[in-house]
Amino acid sequence: MPTDAPQDELLALLASVRATVEHLRDSGVRGFPREAASVVVRSMIPEQSVVALEDDHRPEAADGPATAPVKAAAAAGDLFVSGKLREAETLEDLRREIGDCRRCKLCQGRTQIVFGVGNPNAELMFVGEGPGRDEDLQGEPFVGRAGQLLTEIITKGMKLRRQDVYIANVVKCRPPDNRNPEPDEIVACEPFLIRQIEIIKPRVIVALGKFAAQTLLRDKAPISRLRGRWFDYHGSKLMPTLHPAYLLRNPNDKKLVWADIKMVMQELGLRP
Repeated sequence: MPTDAPQDELLALLASVRATVEHLRDSGVRGFPREAASVVVRSMIPEQSVVALEDDHRPEAADGPATAPVKAAAAAGDLFVSGKLREAETLEDLRREIGDCRRCKLCQGRTQIVFGVGNPNAELMFVGEGPGRDEDLQGEPFVGRAGQLLTEIITKGMKLRRQDVYIANVVKCRPPDNRNPEPDEIVACEPFLIRQIEIIKPRVIVALGKFAAQTLLRDKAPISRLRGRWFDYHGSKLMPTLHPAYLLRNPNDKKLVWADIKMVMQELGLRP
């Protein structure tokens, strides 16, 4: 029977190559312009698998709340979105399309894929970095110590139930030893997060920590500069804030997250 596996492997390989090229360029290596890399990659991918790659939208730094236009289509991973992925109309369809994913090297050490959990019609969505040990074992995002703190923010701070919101991560498999996700891993997995957001259509997205914020916004500014500001993300309002794991190490900064969450609550019409 025909299979899409060879094409999936090719797309994953090309995603890894492109992420590496961009990482080298951003690190100061010259001779790897984005336009050239895109032309080479496009020439190697079937036309129906290519989605136009828009220029990055990098919001300018500003003090205090601000709004900067950012489009989901600007994501690097969008270049590798397959037709079947775009045909997924429900979260169940999307999970089936992910299957027993082997699109990046994170598959080698995971226990299971951590897809996401919550209300498929949620007005509020939280996006973190990636699964940790507890999440990898239980198959649900944010169930460890950082997850317990996020749950307290949702239930005690926002007076919502955890099942009323949706929670997901940039990468859906645990990085070994809880290391940071690498560029090729983010590029391979990001299209699934983007499709999750498109299906759920949340009014507000809270990006937890620098990896989630920088990935969604295509902006390498530190989270200390991004947090507390509104961004427009493909029809949703996005608020970057500090990751709960960071708060476990720096509890004095909980007040910063609470200030961000109060802005989210105001946007959603919730009383603090």
